Amino acid sequence: MKISKPVVALGAAFLISILASVDTTFAQISSHRDLTLADPALVIARPVKSAALTGDQVLMVPTTTPPLTAGLVDLGSVPAVSAHQMSLVALASEQVQLAKTPSGAQQVAQSLIDATYKWNAAQVQCLDTLWNKESHWNFQAHNYRSGAHGIAQALPANKMEVIAMDWRTNPITQIKWGLRYISVRYGTPCKALAKHRRAGSY
Repeated sequence: MKISKPVVALGAAFLISILASVDTTFAQISSHRDLTLADPALVIARPVKSAALTGDQVLMVPTTTPPLTAGLVDLGSVPAVSAHQMSLVALASEQVQLAKTPSGAQQVAQSLIDATYKWNAAQVQCLDTLWNKESHWNFQAHNYRSGAHGIAQALPANKMEVIAMDWRTNPITQIKWGLRYISVRYGTPCKALAKHRRAGSY
């Protein structure tokens, strides 16, 4: 049986109208992910491995990398995340792991001081002495009698929520809070240490 051209055209038009009316709501659902980027002041220049690089090539991420700033990157609002952004996320994770050791925590504190507080070497030494007395730079240090917690021994510990909610496990959150607390309340680490020597706390 031979089908006429008008019938074929009519069938095609009907098929197109059906396809156009299909609800694509479910196909348009996007996955939403937020990533917290490191504070640029904490990102130390270092080589980063990448599948896009060959041979002896390395990607160096510098200390300051504008226009990125600390905060949230909404991956649902951008078509793709650049390799540069992902390298910062990876470095942020590495910084947290680094700060979980006393020497690493001291390095992170020094980076923050250099970027924000500009305290001299004598002040850094006072901070080192103070936090050695308080916690030995141990982010898990906890005083079960008073409830003080972390590297700076915040009391009450939940004060650190002004920086971030991860204060129980993130030493960088603890360090940021501790430096801010000293700056606001005492001005310098040496003044905070002097108070500690007089009163046993600061």
